[in-house]
Amino acid sequence: MTVTNKIPENQFSYVILVARRARQLMSGARPLIENPRAHKAARIAEEEVQLGLIEYEVLAPPDAVAAETRRRG
Repeated sequence: MTVTNKIPENQFSYVILVARRARQLMSGARPLIENPRAHKAARIAEEEVQLGLIEYEVLAPPDAVAAETRRRG
């Protein structure tokens, strides 16, 4: 598990991260940007991710965790 604030390397992870942050903004969270360029939650979330303001965890796939557990065994 790694905590990072870099832009996700694949599009699926990027979309999930932006969508989760947009949901937080729609639920009342304050933007991390003082003067966002847009007013829509998804655009603000996208800008926050692009600027590296959002931290997220990169988890190992379940198969990799199981294999590591067996090796330590």
